[in-house]
Amino acid sequence: MAILLQPYLPSKINRLRLPARETPNRMPFRLRLQPRGRVTRGLCGPVLVAALAATGCSDNNTITNPDQTPPTQVTETYSGTLTVNGAVTHPIVVLTAGNVVSTVTVLDPVDDETRIGLSMGTWNGIACSVGSPTLSNDSAKVGVSLTATATATGNYCVRVYDVGKIKQATSYELTVTHF
Repeated sequence: MAILLQPYLPSKINRLRLPARETPNRMPFRLRLQPRGRVTRGLCGPVLVAALAATGCSDNNTITNPDQTPPTQVTETYSGTLTVNGAVTHPIVVLTAGNVVSTVTVLDPVDDETRIGLSMGTWNGIACSVGSPTLSNDSAKVGVSLTATATATGNYCVRVYDVGKIKQATSYELTVTHF
């Protein structure tokens, strides 16, 4: 919290009386407040000024809210059929910035040569735009995952596509976890 310093106004300070020979512009450097509220010379003034200055200095700018709950991880499952030379895009809405992980969980029919393309990007409502650096894997099989970091809330997407490695229509299933 910033402390805003205001000019000294004796009328605003209760029970503080200045000796007749001193004016607000010529205050003594060292002041000491006594229990009766009289102002006399001493070391209390510099100590009080140092204490007030120290309260405004802090490296801890973290505001904590004990009632705030941590974000909940969401797991979504997408499935479909990928045709030869085809592609399918699944839009995702991320509500909290953080990691987004997409994993291929099912490919059917599957053999050792079956591979699909898997990419993640941003969704503009029409297309999945995979940015730079490209986040994709052109040789994804069951168990392969991509991990990205959503820097903000928004619309993202996961795209599966044929990279010339499937010989017939292939069923797939993806799981996508995000916050």
